[in-house]
Amino acid sequence: MAQLNAELVWQDGVHFVGTSPSGHSVHIDGDKNAGASPMELILLGLGGCASYDVVSIMKKSRQDIHDVRCQMRAVRADTVPAVYTDIHLHFVVTGNNIKESQLAKAIELSAEKYCSASKMLSDGGVNITHDYQIVAA
Repeated sequence: MAQLNAELVWQDGVHFVGTSPSGHSVHIDGDKNAGASPMELILLGLGGCASYDVVSIMKKSRQDIHDVRCQMRAVRADTVPAVYTDIHLHFVVTGNNIKESQLAKAIELSAEKYCSASKMLSDGGVNITHDYQIVAA
């Protein structure tokens, strides 16, 4: 089991600077003035995790991809804690002769096997859905 160490340092108000286990810094601000909110970062983390998987799987299956975008829509509960209840990921993949079956499989593998963020959120009760669009380069 891997141990990861991170740190948050309070700046002012509800603004913090975090240092990730890999040494990168990120501004986190509950007021969204100096950085993304913690919940926004969770949404971006899910999109980043899933996008990483889709790009990796598509490249391994020798698909000629030029651009991958993950557009996320999320719904949060009206009560505290205002957890995500539903998240939809829409992938827009641009390339040449992209096989739809390969893209669908890459998204499925990410959702069901590889994306740790997706697994953690869905096991916690978040309804996560996906779809995609292929754009010719």
